[in-house]
Amino acid sequence: MPRLPGGDRLTRRLVQLYAGLVLYGASSALLVRSGLGLEPWNVLHQGLAERTGISIGVVSIFVGAAVLLLWIPLRQRPGLGTVSNVFVVGLAMDGVLALVPDAHGLGIRIPLMTAAIVLNGVATGLYIAAKFGPGPRDGLMTGLHERTGRSIRLMRTLVEVAVVVTGFALGGTLGVGTVVYAVAIGPLAQFFLRLFAVPAPSARGVVAAGGPSERAILRR
Repeated sequence: MPRLPGGDRLTRRLVQLYAGLVLYGASSALLVRSGLGLEPWNVLHQGLAERTGISIGVVSIFVGAAVLLLWIPLRQRPGLGTVSNVFVVGLAMDGVLALVPDAHGLGIRIPLMTAAIVLNGVATGLYIAAKFGPGPRDGLMTGLHERTGRSIRLMRTLVEVAVVVTGFALGGTLGVGTVVYAVAIGPLAQFFLRLFAVPAPSARGVVAAGGPSERAILRR
């Protein structure tokens, strides 16, 4: 892949960032409409939405902001992508939920679930490869890893198990979609991170993965 001039590279990174975040919210909304189970954090968001009467997208924004506050004692530094993640994903999720009705019948729900998970992988590849900083939740995992010395895999597992259990207890949807997402998102993210990697400005080729946020995704 050819090198990109500085201005073109920045433009591409910004387009990737916001396209990825919007698509991430949209894919999460489609997973909600499939009714077959949500990704771990959205199990919590849905449970809180059920209890509070606030939309799941707005709950996602509040939770993202709260998680971002946890970065302070962990000495993590947010980037443009981190702050944008908090707001854009939740707004996109609520927007798509307003447009797409619930799916009925497994003949529609299963393909919708599958498409949502694949699109989530595409979205992850787009916004992480843009290299504007990890989302609040991924930064929490890497921060805990750095502060405790424990593996990213262990930190992610512990946090996401706690999130899923809490969300399910509050009324969030746990199902086959949750399991399929957990199994599939790592390989999907790895593939799309490499596909959407932005060429370095001073060297031929691409940087596929390797920053802390990318390792956090790949080690799900």
